[in-house]
Amino acid sequence: MLKIGVIGLGNIAQKAYLPVMAQMQDRVDWVLCTRQPAKLAQLQAQYHLESGCLSFDTLLEQPLDAVFIHTPTATHYQYVKQALLHGLHVFVDKPLSENPLEVAELYKLAASKERLLTVGFNRRFAPFLQKLNHLPDKQLINITKTRVATSQPTPFAIYDLMIHTIDTALFLADSLGTNYKIRPYCQQDANGNLQLAQLTIETPRQLISATLNMQSGTNQEIASLQTPHGLFTVDNLTRYTTQAAEDSRIQTAADWTPTLETRGFAPMIDTFITALETNGANPVPLESSLLTHQLCHEMVHFTK
Repeated sequence: MLKIGVIGLGNIAQKAYLPVMAQMQDRVDWVLCTRQPAKLAQLQAQYHLESGCLSFDTLLEQPLDAVFIHTPTATHYQYVKQALLHGLHVFVDKPLSENPLEVAELYKLAASKERLLTVGFNRRFAPFLQKLNHLPDKQLINITKTRVATSQPTPFAIYDLMIHTIDTALFLADSLGTNYKIRPYCQQDANGNLQLAQLTIETPRQLISATLNMQSGTNQEIASLQTPHGLFTVDNLTRYTTQAAEDSRIQTAADWTPTLETRGFAPMIDTFITALETNGANPVPLESSLLTHQLCHEMVHFTK
């Protein structure tokens, strides 16, 4: 059985990770870590998880195989580096870092230690986006995320929200190779809050776009893909639409399908654990994740 630490037990961990982890105790002994004794006791009781500790240093003293890191982005570099230097595999929330030099350094360290460093891009594992990804002859790929009257500083919005549209677009695209062009666009208000951003990637065979609209009239996430065989769309990860010359079909997630399954969290965690058990490949390939982080950096740089 694997023994895996979990540090950072806030909102994301409680909503998206701990419910899945609690169902995997036949495969993993989870060790929760927080500096707050009351929170530790409450979450251990809620999810029936026996092991816990009150500091990251204490966590690293245990015979762990890996660690899940769900702390604020600013702490990722420190915690990931410390874990890798202890010889542990690492799963960390996106982004790995907002500094591309730190991202490159941590991936290089992981490679030197022969450890997995996996960034939690859950959309890659959402069943309907997996279905889109397997379509042949992709021509146009469009990923759009919208928010209702939302004000966030541009760097935060790009690394918190637009990073998903960029990474999903790269996941669905063929390998970009070296012959591609990028065209960034950002619109901000007078206070430096992001209003609208789009990244277009042109390759010899595909046109790819990732868009974030912070001033839309709806909260939505749409992935659309065009091929010679039709138009294929995934709405909010829960509805898959096929439109062709002579046919139109809609498929929705079954009523009983858990939200963490349709949004990709459950299969993502399972895939990472399976990779540890089987010495398998990184569920989120290094090259693709590096490019996602680099493009986010370029979007932020474009606005300055």
